[in-house]
Amino acid sequence: MKITILCSSKDHPVNLMLERWVDFYGAYHEIVLARNKSELVSGDVLFLISCGEIIKAEDRNKYKKTLVVHASDLPRGRGWSPHVWAIIEGAQKITVTLLEAEDKVDSGSVWKKIEFEVPKHSLSHEINELLFAAEYQLMSFAVEQFEHVKPTIQADMVPSYYPKRDPRNSELDPDKSIASQFDLIRVSDPERFPAFFRMHGHTYKLTIEKIQK
Repeated sequence: MKITILCSSKDHPVNLMLERWVDFYGAYHEIVLARNKSELVSGDVLFLISCGEIIKAEDRNKYKKTLVVHASDLPRGRGWSPHVWAIIEGAQKITVTLLEAEDKVDSGSVWKKIEFEVPKHSLSHEINELLFAAEYQLMSFAVEQFEHVKPTIQADMVPSYYPKRDPRNSELDPDKSIASQFDLIRVSDPERFPAFFRMHGHTYKLTIEKIQK
């Protein structure tokens, strides 16, 4: 099979998983890891993984299937960084959905869903490990079962949407307790979107790590 993976950022933590996936499946398939939609040519499968670009039908039609991996139980949680928003809201389980890309965001037919638990002590990198393991599994399923999948239309219900996160969404309130803000602290990417707070006319970055016993 000819497979293209479009991941917009070389700095995104998902890249380590993608490199492992390419190393393994590259022995059996022709795989290209692209960073921009201008690199899209043609093939059997186009995976959109942490893709920040809008991929229109004219690009999707170059492939037999264009698939997205989305970390919510669709149609709930369409939009951006759904697992982060969900954990901040108190979620202890995350569903990851493999679906077909369509013009309307996260609205395509579903190929498969995987659920994983998020321990209350898990920090950003640990949550990513759980998420990326699920994404690896779903990408593998798509390739191995490509000819046998029977996609299902998303449930007939009013979808919910999450907005795109930016650095402002990682701001803490210094007057609130650590416990009440712990979920926000632990999901804040320490490199790209670190938790921070303002006090005494200055802005302070807050990072967190576990002390090994």
